[in-house]
Amino acid sequence: MLKARNCVLNLPTGTVDYIRFGSGPKPLIMIPGVGDGLQTVKGMALPFALLYRSLAKDFTLYVFSRRRHLSPGMTTRDMAEDLNEAMEAMGLSAAYLVGVSQGGMIAQWLALDHPDKVKRLVLTVTLSRPNETVKDVIARWVGMADRGDYKGIMIDTAERSYSEKRLKKARLEYRLLGSIGKPKSFERFRIQAASCVTHDTYDLLDQINCPTLVIGGKEDKIVSGQASVEMAERIPNCELYMYDGLGHGLYEEAPDFLRRVSEFCMR
Repeated sequence: MLKARNCVLNLPTGTVDYIRFGSGPKPLIMIPGVGDGLQTVKGMALPFALLYRSLAKDFTLYVFSRRRHLSPGMTTRDMAEDLNEAMEAMGLSAAYLVGVSQGGMIAQWLALDHPDKVKRLVLTVTLSRPNETVKDVIARWVGMADRGDYKGIMIDTAERSYSEKRLKKARLEYRLLGSIGKPKSFERFRIQAASCVTHDTYDLLDQINCPTLVIGGKEDKIVSGQASVEMAERIPNCELYMYDGLGHGLYEEAPDFLRRVSEFCMR
């Protein structure tokens, strides 16, 4: 049922790593967050398939990284164009879209610029315009990247993402962080991080015409919970669900997250 595959797509703009798994009739595209700038999904098909196996019966899932080599100054809108190009190259005329964090920013642009490509949209722990919370966090992460402090980025991300209950376990694993997964260069991460603080679709959200589900965490310390609320207020035909006691990592912590996504996309 999982049929997990690691794949590479060579486009005119560059090489894209993506993974595919599941055997369902509905195509569902997942777009990961800014951590993709440190490590693409290359080689991650089986872990992803196991993590999201509850979706594999009803959907064929695709997880697209940004292209391997990003141009300085690229925006989330540019990255959405890359995704559109990938969909066209693969013959995906339309899909269900789940964007997480920066992936949700990219998903907004795809829904705005190519509305025919998005059947239903799930925006998870993301924002439509920069706020002080995300500006402070991105500045901190970019500073760490400038120093080559990969471990610092990983620890700070965890501390800002998870509930205290989860952090008690995660902190035991911090000592294992270091060179494992460390990129040769942080340039790709810097480009993706910079695009988060220039992303702005706020005044255009009322033009999103597909059914949309916004999922946020009231304790989000990376983009803020209010960012989810203000998106849902402006998107027509939109549902909002806010998790109490959870933050940016709710898609890993909330036991009913995948069920909510599945039920929304199966309507």
